[in-house]
Amino acid sequence: MSIEVHETDEGTLYFDGKKCIHSRNCVLNRPDVFVPNVEGEWIHPERANSDELHGLAENCPSGAIQFVEHGQPRRKPLVNTLHIRENGPYALKADIHMDGEKEPQTRLTLCRCGASKNRPYCDGSHSDIGFTATGEPPLQDSGILEKRDGPVTVSAIRDGPLKVEGNLEICTGTGHTINRTQQTFLCRCGASNNKPYCDGSHLQAGFTTDD
Repeated sequence: MSIEVHETDEGTLYFDGKKCIHSRNCVLNRPDVFVPNVEGEWIHPERANSDELHGLAENCPSGAIQFVEHGQPRRKPLVNTLHIRENGPYALKADIHMDGEKEPQTRLTLCRCGASKNRPYCDGSHSDIGFTATGEPPLQDSGILEKRDGPVTVSAIRDGPLKVEGNLEICTGTGHTINRTQQTFLCRCGASNNKPYCDGSHLQAGFTTDD
């Protein structure tokens, strides 16, 4: 699925259907801009101003929606965070440099159940398989980061975990910071006994990937 590009007088709106997890934030908040249940053109950014389009992009957990003002760089988060969704994926917000992506992203939703057909991205398969995993793992002893922003590199290790490098606060689904790190390995096979972290269980589970 190709990325849709929509030009406005103030900037460019991008929609990447490959990353969309159908959270429906866009169609619930601005059904005039993202019009549901219609044939043909359904995205109308000309109906919103730049601040409103930035808000829609920032409320899109998967990063499927991006908005860039003319002559302005992409807005980068002031604090890099990874939220662990209850029975669901990782929601990463940062200056993300993802393996295989040409451009940095600011938001991505990454699979942690092992069943996505769009790995390393979430495609909602955690609901189909009845994946259960807490979004409130225990607090880890970690020091305050000297910097809380900056680039974060994500590498999907073949048949293994997600390697994440950069300043990062790992948070529960309700927003409490439980760990601060500059490098971590996150389980994406769904079998770890130390979720959200990899413990090598992908080897016993025979987890395989194509990424």
